[in-house]
Amino acid sequence: MCPAVRSILRRARPALAGGLVPLLLGAAGGDGTPDRHWAMDPAGPNAGHIFHLWWIFFWVCAVIFVLVIAFTLAGVFRTRLWRAPAELEAPQLTPDARRETRLTNVVSGAVLVSVVLLFVLMIGDWVTARSIHSMASKDPDTLIVKVIGHQWWWELQYHDPEHPGPSDQVTGANEIHIPTGRPVKFELNSADVIHSFWLPNLTGKKDLVPGHATSAWLQADRPGVYDGQCAEFCGYQHAHMRLRLIAEDESAFRAWIAAQRQSAPEPSNDWQRRGQQVFLHSTCSMCHTIQGTPAGGRVGPDLTHVGGRTTLAAGTLPNTVGHLAGWIVDPQKIKPGVRMPQNNLSPDDLRALLEYLESLK
Repeated sequence: MCPAVRSILRRARPALAGGLVPLLLGAAGGDGTPDRHWAMDPAGPNAGHIFHLWWIFFWVCAVIFVLVIAFTLAGVFRTRLWRAPAELEAPQLTPDARRETRLTNVVSGAVLVSVVLLFVLMIGDWVTARSIHSMASKDPDTLIVKVIGHQWWWELQYHDPEHPGPSDQVTGANEIHIPTGRPVKFELNSADVIHSFWLPNLTGKKDLVPGHATSAWLQADRPGVYDGQCAEFCGYQHAHMRLRLIAEDESAFRAWIAAQRQSAPEPSNDWQRRGQQVFLHSTCSMCHTIQGTPAGGRVGPDLTHVGGRTTLAAGTLPNTVGHLAGWIVDPQKIKPGVRMPQNNLSPDDLRALLEYLESLK
């Protein structure tokens, strides 16, 4: 068997164990747990509108498909049954008027039905789009999350009207937190190429075009963790440009955003103090920011609270010590083409840096 095929089957085995339908539809993972990245499980009003429109399109197209196949088979078998032997056939130079009338009526009826269905689908699409855009609110207390797409990660900036001061703004990367039960405005832009912001459980796709700011509104109706991704090919690591949205109740969100406003905690032991110095005196500080320290780089994600995130490298890796070590030492092996160089650190310096970064929560 081809090695590539063996590799695909090996990766698919857990999903196959969970059943064929979950594998095809993405309804559940191989362990039977619900998938958090599935448009057929709407968790907000936008996704709900899209979900209902999808079913309308599905059933209309399914009925049309069945009718077309049925009429095609009927025509094939009917012609075969009525066909006379070749020696008995006589050429008909004049068409059968009744047959021509019947065919004309059938074709005219099919055209009329097609036009009506197209208008029904168009109206359904218009109603869905209007329902989605109606979420836009003029409430001055609306939470605004600015999302900037980079190759290949997401920069996040929270603008909370209850804390409008510049020093109160929160910056993050790849992991969005929002409160449940109220609309949140997302202001979208791109720093390099066209990206597409997509959270299937909550909303449809929205393109991020360089130099052309746009916006989207979404709301999460229930707490949960919802995965998303870039849905527009944006380069070599497009498939590894993921994001995660965590919807939580208002009190939990307020506690989270208050913690994010704080500067990074001071090192609490010798290893962490050494790790901070390694960070500040290496190329790390040229690309990353850690609030409360001289590090103010803007090329890569803000690392002020990196220890509290669930993933690394825009959803490529879980945030564990081992994965963080591999990401720091050789990011090109994990995510080829990423704008992060290799870091040749001694074992002790690497251990110290890991302890320091893990403490930033």
